[in-house]
Amino acid sequence: MIHTLERTQFIPALIDQVWAYFSAPENLNALTPPEMHFEILGAPPPMYQGQLIAYRIRVAPGVRVGWLTEIRHVRDRSFFVDEQRVGPYRLWYHEHHFFPVEGGVQMIDRVTYALPFGPLGDLVHALWVRRTLRRIFDYRRVAVARLFPQG
Repeated sequence: MIHTLERTQFIPALIDQVWAYFSAPENLNALTPPEMHFEILGAPPPMYQGQLIAYRIRVAPGVRVGWLTEIRHVRDRSFFVDEQRVGPYRLWYHEHHFFPVEGGVQMIDRVTYALPFGPLGDLVHALWVRRTLRRIFDYRRVAVARLFPQG
């Protein structure tokens, strides 16, 4: 089954500042909960369409997996999409949208994803993955609010 997670957040900063931060792959670590032991492999250059980014994450205690994503689409200061090439999901398509609004930027994260293993994957999603992804994006919301505080 295909699932969607969407989060919207207002960021009180200029679009240039927001874009500079979110389009730099090395900043992913600060947006990821520490218990995931997120690690980018190599030092990626600034983001560009077609870029491959390799990293490792902890998906469960004692279980670390490699993950390879490709930056599929980029429109400067507007949006980018990362899509899993190798990793724990059957499908992972993560859209990052940025809209200048009065006083800042409206950011929308939309993740379309599916787990492998058919009905077993659906059960794992219901019991664990849905809650884990929500917790990850809750962490991200708090981290972004700390990085871009109300002035």
